[in-house]
Amino acid sequence: MTTRSIYRHLSPLTLALGLSLTAASGFAAVSEQRAAELGNTLTPLGAERAGNADGTIPAWDGGLSKSAERYADPFADEQPLFTITAANAAQYADRLSPGQVAMLKRYPDSFRMPVYPSHRTAAYPDAIYDRVMWNATHTELSDGGNGLTTFREAIPFPIPQNALEVVWNHLTRYRGGSLERTFVQVPVQANGDFTPVKINEKLSWPEYLEDNPDSSQTANILSFFVQEVLAPARLTGDVLLIHETLNQVQQPRQAWTYNTGQRRVRRAPQIAYDAPGTASDGLRTTDNLDMFNGAPDRYDWTLVGKRELYIPYNSFKLADRKLKYTDILSKGHMNPEHTRYELHRVWQVEAKLKAGERHVYSKRTFFIDEDSWQIAIADHYDGRGELWRVAEAHAFPYRDAQVPWIAAEALYDLQSGRYLVGSLTNEEGQGFDFGQRFAYKDFTPQAIRRLGR
Repeated sequence: MTTRSIYRHLSPLTLALGLSLTAASGFAAVSEQRAAELGNTLTPLGAERAGNADGTIPAWDGGLSKSAERYADPFADEQPLFTITAANAAQYADRLSPGQVAMLKRYPDSFRMPVYPSHRTAAYPDAIYDRVMWNATHTELSDGGNGLTTFREAIPFPIPQNALEVVWNHLTRYRGGSLERTFVQVPVQANGDFTPVKINEKLSWPEYLEDNPDSSQTANILSFFVQEVLAPARLTGDVLLIHETLNQVQQPRQAWTYNTGQRRVRRAPQIAYDAPGTASDGLRTTDNLDMFNGAPDRYDWTLVGKRELYIPYNSFKLADRKLKYTDILSKGHMNPEHTRYELHRVWQVEAKLKAGERHVYSKRTFFIDEDSWQIAIADHYDGRGELWRVAEAHAFPYRDAQVPWIAAEALYDLQSGRYLVGSLTNEEGQGFDFGQRFAYKDFTPQAIRRLGR
């Protein structure tokens, strides 16, 4: 496995663990003694192995075992312990995010959160655990907390000491190494009307490319990405290519688009930060995809700490292949009949827009699952400081590939009453294919020109 060094040159950020940890204390890899906690008192990815005091969060026992039956629900016989509604939300307020409380108030007659027994199902290949263990004692933030050194593939900071380390864990978490997926992204109007947008994406990390390209082609690259809209017809033909750089300040994200009308490939430097997301009807920014992606340099980051929160989890019901999109998508929000919430420990991270920087979100609060480093809930505030959009990642373990990821990600606009759901695959066969392998030539401008034709 190659080791890649990454350097960032951003302005200083606020890095704090609670009120007691100073920023300076978070720039070194942990000691061998501390790293020895991984796989013992901590899980191999750094979560607390033990359950909580009252037993409502169980101990982690290795997660779900690998299985070829991706969609077989091991919890199909379970019933909700209780359901959180607008009427009883105050009783559970200490375990809800501001965004969840706002959703209950916005839709008091229809939005609800069925809460089930908690199961810590996150499990990864042993090779990933080995690399994370290595990262723990080698990887460091560099240049004021804006870069990484000696990083191997996934999760650089299993024992994080500040906010940016937690965010880097989300950005670099393992997602199968190489995959192709066909899914729908659906903008849902305030009256409940929608037209699904079918999308095909190819994604690969440099370590998984088949042709072992020259190091100059993969230096400072986190992943390669191609996106093609397949339907409806009015949106088809354009193709997006991204070389996702680790250092997006020193070397901005490399992006190209192929336009069928012009029949040419163009550089697309605007595809970053708060630029409108592909085929989203203006409902998400580019860095909303996957809950948060891209460069973190426009925000000051603060690590509030850990807390227990009801988050979407083990969303086997939502991933059921018998469901149609009309079953899932209802007016105002997804149909609660198919959602599942569980109590889990999360890291709470706050991002506040730096003075002089521009972004449509003045503040963002992320709640990140300790077992997978997946952002589970994200609250977004507008320029007036008002809560604007609420995002939920409906976690789903792809047991055949040992990839904890999502069955759907929803972004609710509290002001307009519209919302966007992405990554739905119920009517797309398997949807996610983790067996695909690609070559560097599949992620070049020439390749997307061929796709466009």
